[in-house]
Amino acid sequence: MLSVNTNYGASIALQALNSTNKELNQVQSRINTGLKVSSARDNGAVFAIAEGQRARLTSIASVSDGINRASSAIDVALAAGQSIGKILQDMKTKAVSAQAEDLTTEQRAAIQADFDAYRAQIDQIANSAQFNGLNLVASGGSNLAVLMSDISQGTTGRQVQSTVTAGLAPGLSAYLAGNGSVAAADTSIFSLNGTAIGTVTITGTMTVQGYLDAVSTQTGGRVTASYNQTTGQFTYRAPEAVITTNELTVTGSGTRVWLGQGVAATAVTGGSVTTSITNRDFTVGGAGALATVSAAASLLASAGSAATTAGNIDTAITALNSQMATMGSQAKALDVQGDFMTKLQDVVEQGISNLVDADLAKESARLQSLQIKQQLGAQALSIANQAPSLVLSFFR
Repeated sequence: MLSVNTNYGASIALQALNSTNKELNQVQSRINTGLKVSSARDNGAVFAIAEGQRARLTSIASVSDGINRASSAIDVALAAGQSIGKILQDMKTKAVSAQAEDLTTEQRAAIQADFDAYRAQIDQIANSAQFNGLNLVASGGSNLAVLMSDISQGTTGRQVQSTVTAGLAPGLSAYLAGNGSVAAADTSIFSLNGTAIGTVTITGTMTVQGYLDAVSTQTGGRVTASYNQTTGQFTYRAPEAVITTNELTVTGSGTRVWLGQGVAATAVTGGSVTTSITNRDFTVGGAGALATVSAAASLLASAGSAATTAGNIDTAITALNSQMATMGSQAKALDVQGDFMTKLQDVVEQGISNLVDADLAKESARLQSLQIKQQLGAQALSIANQAPSLVLSFFR
């Protein structure tokens, strides 16, 4: 039916043309922005995920910056330690020279003066080894807590920490029968929810490390143990024990609170994942590596005192090298974590790209198709609009 009031064909053609124009605008927006999801209107769920990951990228970058600063601080400390090590070697040379019996008073005084000058340089180097206001090798310095991840940990199980007993040596054999601390054949029984999952029997030759290994082995890895040699404290952790405060228990023959038996379990709560960089005192006569290097005068006044001084310097060199090795290991760990954070940043960024980036080659092909479709739609609408004009021919 022909009608001048209604043109159904034109309506259909207009709907098709509007749909084409809408698709064309979408393609042009993707080409302009490079994004297939540039706003919540495009895809609300994907947009929310992408925004969350973009926020995480900034957090990862901040963690990486902190790791880099800590690594730089350690590098400065290591440089200071290397310089101090060379000075100690020079001081050792002077101390050995002063052991000669044929030195005159003037010669011995000259050697002493050189020795004192070297010793004074040590504190100058240690006190100036700063990066961003942080000094890891000066007396009175503080430890540095380095944030290692942007994601905090939740509850990670339960743990039992034994009563602190300072001075325990890394060998259980020192506390066997004879001093009342622990006896051979004593046992430590580890239980979860009241059910024993492993028993460690202490032997007369068992070391702390052997005991720690036995805890993991006998419990099938369900309980791990560690030991703090400074405080003499044992820590047992059960990652799966996350329900009640008494899921993990340590019992055995006798009450050995210093070994953790009879001590109540506590929750291992989450929080930021950090590592601690311990301050090292590289100053003369301090409590650190150079504790044996005396600040007293006339250390080379005689061959005997020079020999004692040389021995003390040897001890300081050994301690310094040991502490520098520890710092080097910490620096290596920071480098590994820093590399991981860089890779993680790249992977997260790629993940965001997978979610929201447009395939421009595909969009280019769609653009060509839609432009042709738009032209055909316009022509179809034009033809449909001409249909009512046929009514005029009926009235000629």
